[in-house]
Amino acid sequence: MTVRVGVIGAGMIGQDHIRRLTEVVTGASVTAVTDIDQARATQVAARVGAVAPPTGADLIGSPDVDAVLVTSWGPTHAEHVLAAIAAGKPVFCEKPLATTAEDCLRIVEAERAHGRRLVQVGFMRRFDTGYRQMKEVISSGALGAPLIVHCAHRNPTVPDGYTSAMAAQDTAVHEIDVLRWLLDDEIVSAQVVTPRATRNRFDHLKDPQIMYFETASGVRIDLEVFVNCQYGYDIQCETVAEEGLVRLPDPASVGVRTAGRHGTAVPQDWKDRFADAFDTEFREWIAAVAAGAEPTGPSAWDGYAATVITDAAVRSLDTGGPVVTVDMKPRPALYGGTA
Repeated sequence: MTVRVGVIGAGMIGQDHIRRLTEVVTGASVTAVTDIDQARATQVAARVGAVAPPTGADLIGSPDVDAVLVTSWGPTHAEHVLAAIAAGKPVFCEKPLATTAEDCLRIVEAERAHGRRLVQVGFMRRFDTGYRQMKEVISSGALGAPLIVHCAHRNPTVPDGYTSAMAAQDTAVHEIDVLRWLLDDEIVSAQVVTPRATRNRFDHLKDPQIMYFETASGVRIDLEVFVNCQYGYDIQCETVAEEGLVRLPDPASVGVRTAGRHGTAVPQDWKDRFADAFDTEFREWIAAVAAGAEPTGPSAWDGYAATVITDAAVRSLDTGGPVVTVDMKPRPALYGGTA
């Protein structure tokens, strides 16, 4: 079976995923593309032999679309995901699932009413080889119980439109999701403190930030978010357990010796660092859709949890760094909970 995918949003990430679905992943075709910029949608659609319906609703309702990919502007995500659920079609939504916890819960409730999972959220780190190897080690119990996690998320630079709140909402949200998954544990509190600010930032931006999280079982997490580090895109993660530790490997890169120095390259953006993870994410999603199975990746509940936790982190930042309790609803049975 070839899964016919309709794409809502033809910006940079949408076009990259269209390339992935048409050139990298087998068993998929892109049959429809829509965007708020109709001319752009028409141009992108023409490159892959797709049509360009005028609205997301038209795309979702098309009999030539089996599954929906949402890569539009964040505030439009909830509308399109809810429409896909109503149509009974699998939907992959790039993060965020929605920009408010209330809209995330609307999606969760709609999916519960449908009776099975249709939604997958685009947290690609769960598909990275290094993170998956860490997950195997932690889940095996060979190191005993996890106690502490040290993380860093560094970008070389960010544009002027990047705000202090985005350090949690757009950047740390990836660690928030992957750590809940790695530890199989829920985050119950958040705190954000700001050390001395780098001179390499826009005046409106608090950078770097240090975020502290605690899980329900008592694991303590510290996360450095530094989005103007200058030297590259650097993702670090180390879990300290009772009998040892496990550390995320750096991306494989050749060592170069010259002029009395030995060095390896550092990725410069997220596309270089997680290209393989994106490919794996879409291969597994398309395979699940083709088999008529529920998606195995991050769920609507994971999208809700990430939004609630980032909201708590932003409240801590905005109020000067107190510990903020994460106010999360009970997890429904559809997502492995008891509610």
